[in-house]
Amino acid sequence: MASATPRIEEYDSESSTDSADTARTFKPLRPRSRPPSPRSSFLVPSVVQSGRSSINSSTTSTPLPSRAPSPLPQFRHSTASSSTSDTDSETTSPLLRANRRGWWSDDSRKWWTISRRRRRRHGRLVTSLKKWSRWLLRHPFFPRQPITIILTLILLSVFTIFVTLLLMYILNPDKDPLPWRAYCSATPQFPPAEIDTLPPAGLLVGVFSIDSGYERRSLVRTTWASHVRSRNGAGDGDGGLGTSRTIVRFVMGEPRKDHERRIRLEMETYNDIIILPIPENMNGGKTHTFFSWASFNAWVPPVYPATGTKPRLFSYSNRSLPPPPLAPHDPIQARQDRDSGRPLPWVRPDYVIKVDDDSFVMLAELEARLRVELHADPNKPAGTAPPHSSFLSSPHASSSDNANTSTLSVLSPAHAIRSGDPLIYWGYLVTNRLHRFMAGELYALSWSVVDWVAKDPAIKLLTNGAEDKQTAKWMKIRGDEIRWVSERCWIYNHPKSGTVYTHGFLFPSEATRVKNNLVPYPDKALQDVLNSSLVPGGTPTPSDWAYSSVSTFGVRYVPPIPDLTIAQSVEALVEGSEMSTLREGSPKTPEYAWTRREGRRTRYQGQRVGGTVVVHFIKKNMWYLETALALLEGDEINSAEDLPPHDLHRAELGHGVSDPATRLAGIELEPPLPAKTDDLDSAAPPPAVEQTETAASS
Repeated sequence: MASATPRIEEYDSESSTDSADTARTFKPLRPRSRPPSPRSSFLVPSVVQSGRSSINSSTTSTPLPSRAPSPLPQFRHSTASSSTSDTDSETTSPLLRANRRGWWSDDSRKWWTISRRRRRRHGRLVTSLKKWSRWLLRHPFFPRQPITIILTLILLSVFTIFVTLLLMYILNPDKDPLPWRAYCSATPQFPPAEIDTLPPAGLLVGVFSIDSGYERRSLVRTTWASHVRSRNGAGDGDGGLGTSRTIVRFVMGEPRKDHERRIRLEMETYNDIIILPIPENMNGGKTHTFFSWASFNAWVPPVYPATGTKPRLFSYSNRSLPPPPLAPHDPIQARQDRDSGRPLPWVRPDYVIKVDDDSFVMLAELEARLRVELHADPNKPAGTAPPHSSFLSSPHASSSDNANTSTLSVLSPAHAIRSGDPLIYWGYLVTNRLHRFMAGELYALSWSVVDWVAKDPAIKLLTNGAEDKQTAKWMKIRGDEIRWVSERCWIYNHPKSGTVYTHGFLFPSEATRVKNNLVPYPDKALQDVLNSSLVPGGTPTPSDWAYSSVSTFGVRYVPPIPDLTIAQSVEALVEGSEMSTLREGSPKTPEYAWTRREGRRTRYQGQRVGGTVVVHFIKKNMWYLETALALLEGDEINSAEDLPPHDLHRAELGHGVSDPATRLAGIELEPPLPAKTDDLDSAAPPPAVEQTETAASS
């Protein structure tokens, strides 16, 4: 009877093929006509194969308990079961041989599953990280006490700051002050004698502002946008004829809810705010949106008959519109024309100008320079600049090639009619090892360039990023068709800003002294410096060419001596002035330096224009007011300049100065060299002079 009992191994290897087919195809069992009764299922046991019971297996003489067949489809079940039946215990018995599954087994890896090798590699990486983390935490130098943890955090912070500053220094292209004296020495004399015979240029000046910049907009309205010396020029001026076509408007994105009502009230009051249909931003496309808006909505006053000139004809000259509501700081000629009852229609501007709100602009100076560029002779070959400008025929040309001091032969004659519109890109050219562009404090585009920028689809893909650099990329698309005109002498930063573009407030008289007193390096050295300033990686410049009597690069500004009055402290910010050379311990006194200051007529050398165009980087309202006092205020003639030489000598004696060779600065005396400033008038007055003065008075 024992011999009749089959062996378990033989029974396992002779499993029914029906069960294998079922496991491979995953087809549910067809319902049979006569399902087995529970009694027969108990008497005829199922053979275990691959975790399932086979219905068609042969019976044995040894009855084994079996579980009733499940009515569900026969999917593969886990070998571990919560059942405690004898069948489950039998499948996990160590006496049974492990069943080898073939390639048709349903637990084989599919193509969408993660490979075991990759899973093993991932597990190895996690294990390594845990190992190194455990080693780091168990290291004897790892901080565990509160004081050591705090010290470690401090050291890490210091290291991070050091690395950040090092990277900022390495990536910063402005490490040395610029040779502004060389720039001014290479700048031709301005203005030309025939400038008043040219019709004034139409300028739309867009000052970029934000919704919360109420104070700065008020400062602009009450200073350079409306001041008579900003619009008329120095001296007697021209009555505002030159800026009769220049209007100033503030440009901003959509205001926030908190400022919306105030902005609307400001618009109703001043009529000088442009709201662009974009959220407020700086480098997110605001500049391109402004030029696009200007191509449809920019209008300026026409050439009025009072100017005595006839307008030049361009392709856009015939477009006109009735005059819009005027702003309080619009030209007085526009108001007179409106009040006449028959106002002339407004026309397209010749230039659209983008200005930062931290810039102080002298409108008469700006219009005069753009007027000269607008009326350059179109018959001149490419690369030829009109005199009194710094024209770059291409971004790779040198401004020193244009140091032409001839007469205005390159300007169009009065009867000339344009065959083509000028394409001009005007501003302060910034060159370093990374970029070449016109600085963002102020740059001007002629009308045809503005119209092209607004319509070119390729430019619309170059609107995000630093706006001044993006504008330069737009200009490079047209290549040599666009004239790059750079003004590098009369655009600079505020004396207290401490940047590479910083020096004192500059006037034509000091610029003339700079040209005459420039350190006598060979002529080729000046040419090399100018070329190196236009080519990235150029040769270093002499330190004397970057010297300023007011400011020092990288050093915070402090007054020359304490306890100066407001007028004296502003005078100390003027480049080359006696007040700027005062030092503690020097025998010169503020009163002496104040009497030797120059009047505006002397500083402008009797000309209406020719001085500072833009002062930039005015980050504080106090700096803004200082700039207004320095450039817009002051006497035309200083009281000391009216005195005859004898009375002037007496005035100097009253202040403890008796050197008879001392004369007015800017008239007969050149300013001392920087190294000898503190030694000026260091000798005490001789007794003989005092006796002579006593005898003269008796």
